[in-house]
Amino acid sequence: MGFSAGKRKSREEEDTTVSFLASEFPMDDLSDDVLEKVLSWLPTSCFFRMSSVCKRWKSTQSSKSFKLACSQIPTRDPWFFMIHNDSNSSSFVFDSTENTWKNLNRRDFLHHRRRDFIPVASSGGLLCFRCSISGDFLLRNPITGSSRDIPSPISQDSDKPLQAVAMTTTTVTPSSYKLVTISGEIPNLSFKIYESTSDSWSKDQELELAKNSDSSLRDDSDTDIGTVYFLSKTGNVVIASNNLQRSPSKQYSSVITVTDDAKIVYFLSSYGTIVACDLTKRCFTELPKLLPPFLEYSIDLVECNGTMYVILLSEFFESASLRVWRLDNNREWVQVGMLPPTLSHELYGKKGDINCVGGAGNKILMCFNASPPEVHCRYFVYDLVAEEWSELPRCVKDGEAMDFVSALSFQPRIEATV
Repeated sequence: MGFSAGKRKSREEEDTTVSFLASEFPMDDLSDDVLEKVLSWLPTSCFFRMSSVCKRWKSTQSSKSFKLACSQIPTRDPWFFMIHNDSNSSSFVFDSTENTWKNLNRRDFLHHRRRDFIPVASSGGLLCFRCSISGDFLLRNPITGSSRDIPSPISQDSDKPLQAVAMTTTTVTPSSYKLVTISGEIPNLSFKIYESTSDSWSKDQELELAKNSDSSLRDDSDTDIGTVYFLSKTGNVVIASNNLQRSPSKQYSSVITVTDDAKIVYFLSSYGTIVACDLTKRCFTELPKLLPPFLEYSIDLVECNGTMYVILLSEFFESASLRVWRLDNNREWVQVGMLPPTLSHELYGKKGDINCVGGAGNKILMCFNASPPEVHCRYFVYDLVAEEWSELPRCVKDGEAMDFVSALSFQPRIEATV
């Protein structure tokens, strides 16, 4: 397991990618279809500079066949949409391809309604926001700026509080997506699904306590793979005492995995257990804790390549440990990664919070926040395949370090439609 410092790519190096293609290859000799297929493999950040190369390249940006070519790229390195405590602050993303910060405000990321909308979910090339006043949703492609309003399925006077929002997308053309809402209180949970293809919500579907769950809140049941994972509104980082509050963006935080159309929900309950809600079988169970309560300090759930992972920050014997876990086929927790002790020890005693997100591919971003931010905010990325850790460079605006409390991961896709 290795550790490497994040590298920042200069603007000159970024522009080299575009200018090299234009100067070293006879691009003018290529047909439009071939040219578009070649350009579709460029990093997404290059799309914004294509218009400055020549008129022909500029015309591809609005070409339907070019968007079709882009949709055939299997996956793109994730961009991490960073979330700040101040909803009116700039919108920054971290480009994991170029290892650079980007300010989306320059591309008119959100209109005047932004202050009322909180980012709650993401999938593919789309971000999902929820209005803190009406409860309605806003779907948006942060690259193209296209958006769509979706009315909330839960009335303002409902006695079933919203617990989580999850989202899935398809990469086929035309693309489609689904929203999943979990509402109610344990043991009375239910869910609804919105499908973009029909532009409608399903009826409310109840979730029953699985027959093999017991009153001790321990789960020995066999759970299928396709799963939604989310944090409840009180899903706090402290197990022994859950009176701390997470940022509003984590109030309905969720991830979803789909395998053979099976969907199951995992969320952190108010008392610290991970609850698994099977949307296919319409039942829920609870998983055993990773560590004894007095050892658990901060916890979050992410998804990568169809697998749910738990990130746990614990303190013991005057030292801190940041580890990544997954559940194996025998329903046992297996450690798959650990931040090098020399770095994790620096997190000890800071009384911070970790908020994590899984990216496209095999990368997990972990945000560690404490006060003051310029001293105790750290952002680590773990590559599950390479088993390597890296730390993101500081994001500085007007000479001051930005304090990000959490993040959402999305693939920068210009072809993703709402």
